Amino acid sequence: FSPLTVIAIPCCYMASFVRSAPLPELPGVNRTLVEDPGFQELVERSHSLIQKVLLSIPEAHKSCIHTETLQLNSAENAKLVVMAANIGIPSAPVLKVVSDNFTLETCLSRMSEGIQLHRALLSAVLPRLDKKDRVNELLADTRDLLVQIHKMQKMVQGESAVQPTPPALNLRLPGEYEVQVATHLTLVQLQSFGQDMVRSLRIFYRPSSQLHLKELYNAHLVKQ
Repeated sequence: FSPLTVIAIPCCYMASFVRSAPLPELPGVNRTLVEDPGFQELVERSHSLIQKVLLSIPEAHKSCIHTETLQLNSAENAKLVVMAANIGIPSAPVLKVVSDNFTLETCLSRMSEGIQLHRALLSAVLPRLDKKDRVNELLADTRDLLVQIHKMQKMVQGESAVQPTPPALNLRLPGEYEVQVATHLTLVQLQSFGQDMVRSLRIFYRPSSQLHLKELYNAHLVKQ
């Protein structure tokens, strides 16, 4: 093999790898922006933080909820919808597949609204809980997650990005059982919303190793 052949082989593999998993063409998405290393770093941080939140929810539930009928992953949770309304727990914003009618800007806005909602709910029940450590950890992680989401919003919308106002809640918690139900439903809803966030973030996530190979391949093309 000539030296040129040796160089060409890895470049071919590099091209194949870069093209093997391109960012899908999605309406409502600025592909150049999404593939920007700075944006990808924020996506990766957000993904790691929401995964951490999801892993922490079962322990938080176990530490706070001592009512045996309230189980985190139970079909019975659907029957508590009326009680959720009576207590005053709002539904989480809906996350959809990004499209012309549900743009990246809208998706990030819904993520921000959802995280702020659940932070407000956790903060509302916190003073009434006997064990607060796990919920405080969730509040810290969701705060850090919110920072990453807001940074992505600024990249998409510029400095004009308007952050949603934290919701004003007036939960009706006359007794211990209502506190238990409110905490339980907040964690159940946060778990579901977090899982939707993971699915949404994965659409935009490109592993750093793949982005690095793409940069090397593009640099090789420029030199030719």
